[in-house]
Amino acid sequence: MEISVLRNVLDANDVIAKENRKAFDAHGCFVVNLMSAPGSGKTTLLERTLRALDGRLKAGVIEGDVQGSLDADRLARLGVPVAQINTDPHFGGECHLDARMVWHALPAIELDGLDLVFIENVGNLVCPASWDLGEDAKVVLFSVTEGEDKPLKYPKMFQQARCAVLSKMDLLPHVPFKVEQAVEFARRVNPELEIVFTSSVLDDGLEEWYGFLRSQLRRRSAA
Repeated sequence: MEISVLRNVLDANDVIAKENRKAFDAHGCFVVNLMSAPGSGKTTLLERTLRALDGRLKAGVIEGDVQGSLDADRLARLGVPVAQINTDPHFGGECHLDARMVWHALPAIELDGLDLVFIENVGNLVCPASWDLGEDAKVVLFSVTEGEDKPLKYPKMFQQARCAVLSKMDLLPHVPFKVEQAVEFARRVNPELEIVFTSSVLDDGLEEWYGFLRSQLRRRSAA
């Protein structure tokens, strides 16, 4: 019975996700659903990315949190439109964004004129993987402080992702993290996964991340 109910909920979500996708397509927006465990560095990566765009591309952000607006406030200071979603704080909060939440947030960022929309999902490596928000690409972050076994523990997240961002590489000298093993585990669950290695503190690998975004925009334009 629980499986049937969940299937019905996901089916209803997919209907709204299609409407989100139509809205994004109609405005020519490329949409990235950015997912990770809490503390992997999503917001810091977005800060660096938005600064690097420097007006060459216009971006908006939909920020998902259980409560509060700390991350949204950080990003809004960069002069980009930001819509905050709090996932039902009165009842403990949902562990993910869904398509309905995103649909209601769209007027706050005014899609007209935007090239990119980043959806920063709630910090969680389980639930967000199952929910289509209408995005073009799912991207998963995992940091060197989390352990190289994350792709094996949370395979659906890595199977659904188009790109994995291995973050906080500047901490490698201080943690027992095996990069080669992390890559092998990630490719084991998703052989097509693109992987970039970043440090938002030292700027390492950020050009590769920007290159991924540029390639996706070109791919979108050519479609």
